[in-house]
Amino acid sequence: MPIMSLRLKIPTILTVLFASFAVAGCGLDFTHDPIPVAKNKSERVYEKTTKHGTIFGPDGLNSIFGNNNSELGGGAGGAVPVNSYLWRATLDTLSFMPLASADPFGGVVITDWYAPPGGSSADRFKMTVYILSRELRADGLRVALFRQTQDPNGQWVEAEVDGSTPVELENAILTRAREMRIAGFVE
Repeated sequence: MPIMSLRLKIPTILTVLFASFAVAGCGLDFTHDPIPVAKNKSERVYEKTTKHGTIFGPDGLNSIFGNNNSELGGGAGGAVPVNSYLWRATLDTLSFMPLASADPFGGVVITDWYAPPGGSSADRFKMTVYILSRELRADGLRVALFRQTQDPNGQWVEAEVDGSTPVELENAILTRAREMRIAGFVE
């Protein structure tokens, strides 16, 4: 009897908690910590930035989940904590490979093994792309490329990757991200 009663009360309790948090967040004042602003190398001045309003104000939910700064590639999808141009360019550039995992909050894209159709059937490749920055910068992206070949027994073994290939892939992603930024691509 007590277990059945508890099962009936859990949805009600969860609904009340959710509604309480939603209503409580509507009138919050989003005050940020002081931001250091360097006037010169030896002196730092702290300015306090304050945002007034509600979650339904001019910035909407971006006040909570991210910013809407187009210089950082935030655009309408400002909730992604990595540069959105790098993120979209990565997905666009790697669209020919099957994706194993894509984490926009961690900025990591992992592909599954891929065998190029024109190449030897004994080679396959896998890639991991790390987006390391909110800014569109060359050092905000890192590509790790893995290669395997089949031995005579049909087993996959690790093989060496040409050192310039990951750099070429990084450059292709960066070029695509710049093209998207210039075109004003925002989803």
